[in-house]
Order: sequence, then C-alpha cells, then structure tokens
Amino acid sequence: MDVKMEESWKKVLQDEFDKSYFQSLLTFVGDQYRRHPQAIFPEAKYIFRALDLCPFDQVKVVVLGQDPYPTNGHAHGLCFSVEEQVKPLPKSLQNIYKELYSDVGKPISQNGSLVSWSEQGVLLLNAVLTVAEGQPDSHSGKGWEQFTDAVIKVLSEQKNEIVYMLWGTKAQQKAIHLDATENLILQTVHPSPLSAYRGYFGSGHFSKANAYLVERGKAPINW
Repeated sequence: MDVKMEESWKKVLQDEFDKSYFQSLLTFVGDQYRRHPQAIFPEAKYIFRALDLCPFDQVKVVVLGQDPYPTNGHAHGLCFSVEEQVKPLPKSLQNIYKELYSDVGKPISQNGSLVSWSEQGVLLLNAVLTVAEGQPDSHSGKGWEQFTDAVIKVLSEQKNEIVYMLWGTKAQQKAIHLDATENLILQTVHPSPLSAYRGYFGSGHFSKANAYLVERGKAPINW
C-alpha cells in the first residue's frame, strides 16, 4: 500500500515510513481494504485527508478524535466531519454544533462537513485513521496510535502557539507529547451522547481557541 500524503507532511514524517510498525500497519490496512473493499472506512484515498487539507505550515488548531465513524457513508477522513449530504448528522457532531452555538452563537448547521475548518488551519485528526463497518475501535492497536503520536510530536517539536483540543480519553493521551507552556491545551470529555453532559457542554473551547489565536496576532477560526 502506497503512502499518498500532502508534501509538507510527507517531508516532516519521512522517518516514520521505514519503521517496522508503520510497514506492518500498511500491510494490515492494505489487506483489510482488499478483503473488505466496501466495509473499511474512510475510502482509502481519504485516509490521510486531515493532513492533505491542512498542510503542516498552516496548522493553528488541532482537534483530536478517536477513530472514524463506523457507519457506511459517514467517515471521509476528518474527525467528527461528514459529507454535506449526510442526514441525520452523527450525534457527536450534533453536540459539537450545540456547544458551538452556546459558546460563540453560531447557528446550528445542517451541513456536517468541517472541510472549511481544515482550510483555515484546523487539523481534524483521529487517533486511529481507519475502521471496519459497525465495529468502533476495530483498527485500534494496529499502529495508528504510534503514527498519530508522531504527527503530534513533530508539531510540538517544530511549531508552537497551537491550540490543541483533546476530546475524550484517547485524545487526552496525546497530551504527554505537548508543551503546555508553548501551546494552549484544552481538554474535556468526548462530545458523544454518553459523555457530553459531563463537561463537553459549557467547555467553551471554540471561544478560548479564538481568543488565544487573536492574542498572538493570528486570524481567528470562522467556526
């Protein structure tokens, strides 16, 4: 399986590609797509879409999720996002929109695509980048976590003044790679219906992120 990735990311992550864990991961993922071509998400061409739409030099905010939606037609390579035509919206995304309205007053959208966020410098990254249909976490422990650790590490080592939104336990595990004195680290529970009421609602992450960016002379995100 070939690694097709935006050039700026390919350059900073080059050392990962020859590591044994990554080669094993590619073998596993490639085999899954060959054996179950309609039941592994997202489409293979979208595996690295979060990186493709948000080049390394443009990253201002990182939103970390868990793994892709396991529902057919939902996952398209950006955490929490779905294609414009998907209805109804996944419940986690509905809760994100509710918090967005509560926090910054943005009307609740019926369009579930977050591509516009990516294009403004928001890296919408899952900890695990592929999943089998109907089986959440099915591709956990295969190497994706190590790869996305590398993504976070290279950001932490080469850039600062980034806002990190760590939503849920898996996302918060990435915090050990971050320097809280050089970046803004925002942590709360996952926006899923099972946990959103335990701290996601009212967290104010969107307004806090924009305030931090503006204080540092950067354009705020038009959520």
